[in-house]
Amino acid sequence: MNDSKPGLEHYDVKVLLALTKSIAGRTDFFRWLVEGHYPELAAFSNAIRGDEDAMVWLFQNQYAWLAILSNAIDGEQKARAWISKACQPVNIMFALACGEDHNAIRWLAERKLDIFIMMAREAHKFLEYQAAENAGPYVMHFGGSYRAAEAMREWMKSQQNDTETIEK
Repeated sequence: MNDSKPGLEHYDVKVLLALTKSIAGRTDFFRWLVEGHYPELAAFSNAIRGDEDAMVWLFQNQYAWLAILSNAIDGEQKARAWISKACQPVNIMFALACGEDHNAIRWLAERKLDIFIMMAREAHKFLEYQAAENAGPYVMHFGGSYRAAEAMREWMKSQQNDTETIEK
């Protein structure tokens, strides 16, 4: 395994369990992540839950890969392509599993990466809830997140060598 690539697999399983609970909305685990020196994972859990400020923070604080992973979870194809190239395979499989991709779930299960399956289930539950909440007849849709997109553009400018990879 190439340890120079960023990825969730570098975190201890206890930390990933706390992340799973934070994704599920447990504020006590969110606080534990922040106080336990994992603010990037706290921000990532909020980014999955649609927090624009968390996305901006990730891009501005050397954790762009987590912001892009959040976008990959949301199904953005360019984000998925970037994660596939820039991170270990477990990260793209996790993103796909969040959308209940059965091949990705099987891939994780075959490798006994149960914590990633648990995280994906929690993310999927929240995303399903969010989709139902945003589908009502009285919900206004204003398009994409301008601040998060701007933070991503700034990050891309700072990554001169990686920019071409992201845009492909």
